[in-house]
Amino acid sequence: MQLQKIFLSLAGFGILSISGAHRALPAESSGAVPATLEEVIVTAQRREQRLQDVPIAVQVLSSEMIQKAAAENLGQMDRYVPGLVASGDSPTQPHFQLRGIGASDFGVGTDPAVGVYVDGVYAARSGASFLAFNDIERIEVLRGPQGTLLGRSSAAGAISVVTRKPSDLLEGSVDLRLGNDGKRRVEGMFNAPLASGVALRLNAVSNEADGYLTDAGTGRKLNPEKNWAARAALRWDLGSATQLQLAWSHDSVNQLARVAIGLNPQTPVGTLPPIVTPATDGSGWVSPLTAPVYNDVVGNRESRKLDNVMLQFSHQFGDVEFRSTTDWRQFATENREDEDGTNRIATYFDTANVEHNANWYQEFKLSGKNSLIDWVAGVSYSSEHAQQHSDTDLYTDSADTVLSNLGILPGGLFGPTGDGLTAAGFPVDLRGAPWRETMFDDGRFKSLGVFGDVIWHLTDRLNLTTGLRYSRDKKEFAWRAPYREAPQLEAILDALNQAGVLDPAFGLPPLQAYQFNLIFAYGQTPGTAYSYATSNTWSDVSPRLVLDYKINPDTLMYVSATKGFTPGGFDSVQINGRYDKETVWNYELGVKAAIPEARVVVNAAAYFYQYKNKQSLVLAAISGGVPQYVVDSSDQKAHGLDLETRWQPMAALSLGLAASYIDSTYEKYISQYGTDLAGDPTGEPTLSLSANGDYTIALAGGSSVDFFLASSYRGSTRCNADALATKTCLPAANFSLGGSQNITDARLGWRSASGKLSASLYGNNLFDKRYVTGINQITAGTFGTPIASINAPRRFGLDLHAAF
Repeated sequence: MQLQKIFLSLAGFGILSISGAHRALPAESSGAVPATLEEVIVTAQRREQRLQDVPIAVQVLSSEMIQKAAAENLGQMDRYVPGLVASGDSPTQPHFQLRGIGASDFGVGTDPAVGVYVDGVYAARSGASFLAFNDIERIEVLRGPQGTLLGRSSAAGAISVVTRKPSDLLEGSVDLRLGNDGKRRVEGMFNAPLASGVALRLNAVSNEADGYLTDAGTGRKLNPEKNWAARAALRWDLGSATQLQLAWSHDSVNQLARVAIGLNPQTPVGTLPPIVTPATDGSGWVSPLTAPVYNDVVGNRESRKLDNVMLQFSHQFGDVEFRSTTDWRQFATENREDEDGTNRIATYFDTANVEHNANWYQEFKLSGKNSLIDWVAGVSYSSEHAQQHSDTDLYTDSADTVLSNLGILPGGLFGPTGDGLTAAGFPVDLRGAPWRETMFDDGRFKSLGVFGDVIWHLTDRLNLTTGLRYSRDKKEFAWRAPYREAPQLEAILDALNQAGVLDPAFGLPPLQAYQFNLIFAYGQTPGTAYSYATSNTWSDVSPRLVLDYKINPDTLMYVSATKGFTPGGFDSVQINGRYDKETVWNYELGVKAAIPEARVVVNAAAYFYQYKNKQSLVLAAISGGVPQYVVDSSDQKAHGLDLETRWQPMAALSLGLAASYIDSTYEKYISQYGTDLAGDPTGEPTLSLSANGDYTIALAGGSSVDFFLASSYRGSTRCNADALATKTCLPAANFSLGGSQNITDARLGWRSASGKLSASLYGNNLFDKRYVTGINQITAGTFGTPIASINAPRRFGLDLHAAF
């Protein structure tokens, strides 16, 4: 019933927008140039179009908006796009979610539900998608399935990043940002015509910050920023109808990994925190907003080195354009992070994700238009080689903790053995020995796509769009789980065994009792490894059908049905763990209306989708063993409304509002805890909002002062029957979890009359609102060490800009 009301409201709005021929915008009474809303051009449908003519729910973030928000990556812009979540605590392992749909697995064997595309090319693994903003022209956020035009990994939507291209102007600029917590960022750009029809554009950025959290045990600054990026682009006009563009980009990150804030109070040495169960309500936990932080990772690091080369060739054959895109991308990442939030060796546990990836992509595309049709067709192919290894590091002390907490060996094994040997006159201690277990993955993936999309101009006002994509994904995947790496421990055990001490006659277990894997329980014999390889192929046909009607030159209404597809894959940390393919059908009714007399643009879309076989990676208890990540599956559905408005009441003032309403529930889902969650909410907040205003004051001599203010709101998490077990809602805790969030940003700037010089003061999270953004239970049931993450505090600083 709610959905019917939404659709009827949209239809009513479209009818109310009908008017006769619109008058030209009235001039200001002062005789100044009339205020106008800037026309936005996008490539959401793989061809350049006015945003108001595109029958897709698209929100555009301009380079000016990015600069005013002092944003440096996608994780700092998501709050301006209601319904989008881009988690950037770990830039090499980000998480994207749109309209309530995301992916939970960071492994190389799977694909995300929200694809990130840079200049039309899929960014492949998540480790290559969260890059520093570097000479960005705009960002297009496309809501709903985009599989027909963009392909796999866009079942929930897509983020399209468009970079600036070389121009025929000789120009350059330098930008400097200085802020609190040691923030220092420098960016430079140089663009030059080299010859007739040849231009080169160079850009580089360097960024550092000290971090806003401090380790209570060492005094070390945590969560710092240290990255740099560079880009070079060459444009060569080979003739009036032919163009070649070559671009190279590099991105480098080398900093500490994300911070783990412990929730159980720090216990005295020799005692252990209580383990966490599904019934634990958090009432005894400390607030992560004020708790002391302890991170003792040996080799704490998050790094990435990425290189990308793209070659685009285009030629116009009369009314038909041919475009070839060739892209090669290679990167290496490492993310070694704390998982226990303590500095106690008995609860020490860290994990590392190390990845090497090489990807080649080729697309051939034809497009054209005439009075009857506007069409695009093409074929794409990609080949990817992904190598990953997942390390888990602990000590024999923490191995004893796990054995004891799980009831496998109360009191542990290695500590009691050392104590017994010492008491018997053998001064040997098995505590303090490092222990590493690793899962190695090797994946080779090939993807083929054939697509076509035609806009049929049925009348001068009515269009019918038909699109179709055939996708075929083949994945070959191999796992290898070797016996643990613990050279110090093995040397001691070998010496004891040779001395004949490890014998039940001496009250000690035999050597074999000490030889086991605790985390990846496959390779149990020293010097051996368990290996397994498999492959699978997934195919899909994704159609798209859109009917749009121009009520008047400034008002478009559309209705659409689209299908999205995410291929299956493999669980990187569970041998032979498999994902099946996921599909979604999305039905949408939208309106895009401009009212020139009022200088207002209103875009709205009501939608309903059904997502089949949505799969997630969850940490599940294993009888008699350490909890393991396993794949579970659900069917989900949602209906909602996306709204975006822009209003320019006068030349000096512009206002914007974006909103997202969603009711997302499970259609079918039996959780890992055995709970039937059919009909329960998935957790996605019902309402998200973003509003901004920009006011410019003209000064004598032509310079100006600009004030920018933006505020975002994300509603409370919708708790379901498993909210306590999953720790997404904890009403008994001493801190707020899953509550609504509100962040406000501001900027006050001066710009010279020529626009060549500017200086601005900025503030992000102006009112210093602090929130607990999530709880991780990876060590909660084994060590009793659940950890939390929090948002960044207030950040402020100075931006300086000079250009020629």
